[in-house]
Amino acid sequence: MTKGFDKVAVLGAGAWGTALANLAAHKGKCVTLWARDAAQAAAMADGRVNANHLPGIPLALSLMPTANLAAIAGADLILAAVPAQALRDVMKQATSHIGAGVPVVICAKGIERSSGLFLSDVLGEILPQNPPAVLSGPSFAQDVGKGLPTAITLAAKDLALAESLGQRLAVPWVRFYYSSDVRGVEIGGAAKNVLAIAVGIAAGRGLGASACAALIARGFAELTRFGMAYGAEPGTLMGLSGLGDLVLTCGSAQSRNYAFGLALGQGTPLEEAIAGAGLVEGAQTCPVLAAAAHSKGVEMPIASAVDAVLTQKLSIDAAIGALLARPAKPERLS
Repeated sequence: MTKGFDKVAVLGAGAWGTALANLAAHKGKCVTLWARDAAQAAAMADGRVNANHLPGIPLALSLMPTANLAAIAGADLILAAVPAQALRDVMKQATSHIGAGVPVVICAKGIERSSGLFLSDVLGEILPQNPPAVLSGPSFAQDVGKGLPTAITLAAKDLALAESLGQRLAVPWVRFYYSSDVRGVEIGGAAKNVLAIAVGIAAGRGLGASACAALIARGFAELTRFGMAYGAEPGTLMGLSGLGDLVLTCGSAQSRNYAFGLALGQGTPLEEAIAGAGLVEGAQTCPVLAAAAHSKGVEMPIASAVDAVLTQKLSIDAAIGALLARPAKPERLS
C-alpha cells in the first residue's frame, strides 16, 4: 500500500493518546487530538501541553486539540486511544464522522467487560467497513513522549496495511514491527495487565524478587496457553506485544496495573486503591479474562487468583497460599 495517511485523528487525550498524537505530528502532518472534556482541550490548545496527563512534553505545532468530535471528519487514519471499556461508546459516537475504508488502529489494551469481546471484534461490530489494526508493545507514554528508544508491534490482517501504517507513524526513536496476528497482539496487551496486578501485589507484600520473577515466568505461561487457545501465533506471544509488554508492565510503578497491585499488597483497601490508581485496565479485564479462560478450559491460576482478590472472594494471603499449595507438575508453557 502507498497511501500516505496525511490526516490523522487520535481519539482520547490521555497520556498515551497524547504521546501518539505527537508521534503522528512529528513529520509536520495535520493531527487532530480529540478530548472528551472541553476544558482539557481548551487548556491544551492554549498551553500547548497536556499538563494533566503528559506534563513537560510540548505538543507538536501541527497537533490540534479539540472536544468537537466532528473535527475528525476527513481523517484518513484513526487512532483509538480511549480506554478499552469506553471504546464501543466513543466509536458509536464517531461513526458518522469516519469515512468508509479508513483504518482504525486500536491503541487500548483490554477485553470488553460487558460482552466478553476482544476489541477488534467490538470495532468490527460498529465499523464493519473499516479495517481494524492493533498497536501494542512495551511502551510507556512518557518514554515515547520524551523521545526514548521504543519498539512496538502494529498488527492488521493485511500485513501490507500494517507496514504502511507503521511507516506513517515511524519516528527515529520508535521502531515498528509488523504482524498479521491481530488476535495475538491484542491478547498479549490485555492479559499482561492482569498479571502485572499479581506481580505488584507480591512486591507490595514483600515476597521478594524471586517470587516476582516466578510470577512473571508462570504468568507468561498462562498468557501463552490462553493466546494459543484463541488462535494466537506462539511467535507473537514471545514478541513485543506479549513477553515484552509483560516484562515492562510487571517491573515498573509507571504501570498503573503494577502500582495498583503494589498498593493492594501493602494493605491499601480495595476501594481506596482503585480510587488512587486512576484507570486500571487490568482490573476491568480480569473477570472477563478469567471467564474466557474457563470457557476454553485454559488453566490460569494466577489470573484467577487476582480475580478472586478483586472480587473479595479470597484475601491476598489466602490467594498466595492457594497458589503455593498447588500440586507440583512438569514445567511447560502449553
